[in-house]
Amino acid sequence: MRWRRNRAPSAPASLRRSFVTPEGVDLRLELASAGTRASAFILDILILFISLILGTILLGLLGIAQARAEFFLILWLVGAFMLRNGWFILFEMGGRGATPGKRLLGLRVVARDGGRLTGGAVIARNALREIEVFLPLSFLGMQASQGAADGFLTLFALCWTGIFLFFPLFNRDRLRVGDLLAGTWVVNNVRAKLGADLVAARAEQPRRIFSDAALDLYGIYELQTLENVLRGGQDDAIVTVAATIRRKAGLPDDGDDYGFLSDYYAALCARLERAMLVGRRREDKHATTGRR
Repeated sequence: MRWRRNRAPSAPASLRRSFVTPEGVDLRLELASAGTRASAFILDILILFISLILGTILLGLLGIAQARAEFFLILWLVGAFMLRNGWFILFEMGGRGATPGKRLLGLRVVARDGGRLTGGAVIARNALREIEVFLPLSFLGMQASQGAADGFLTLFALCWTGIFLFFPLFNRDRLRVGDLLAGTWVVNNVRAKLGADLVAARAEQPRRIFSDAALDLYGIYELQTLENVLRGGQDDAIVTVAATIRRKAGLPDDGDDYGFLSDYYAALCARLERAMLVGRRREDKHATTGRR
């Protein structure tokens, strides 16, 4: 018997998009609204601002500010630049594809072509943020501190930043300019069981046993895709992915697609975790296992 579930109310049709994985499964993702994206950005900025304050206090306690004021200013500016860019880039390159602000609001970054989110795409979308927001406001702040910020300069900097900040309101996919360049979307995560919860949900039930050959069909990227399929609970996606894995692994169809995928997910998690403990990390089904 095929697995069924009651779906939560879906997002407005204007925010639903087709997202076809390499397996040919359409996950039908929901785009994040402009307001939710702005809220996530504000949360990240607040965390960064607090970190900068603590870093400034630390440098002050070390006596750098009093001894070399110019060196302190340069060090602070470089540190602020590295912190804000490293924050967004490193977190979005991670497995969750989201900064702490995005995670708190249930958002993540994905590639619009359905493929893997690459480091180049993450760097591109975040490098544009410097041009959109930080550089004009930083320049305005520097000029204001020196008493050289006239009305025209202030208006120009605010208009420049405002155009980019409100750009997502004027396109149907709620994209920043950085998203357009990088080919990315910011989407809502499905509010459902994740990771260990999916495994624990079947802990008391008999599990299927899979051979090493069957588990070698997939790597970390496909594990994340499989988790998205299980979280989404879309019947056609579950049936398609289960059939694909069974066909590739030469396994029989017992009619329980959701149970099969849950057991396969649990076994694949365990196998990949064991591999990483001994220094092997297989990124996807096309990569060969090797030392890192």
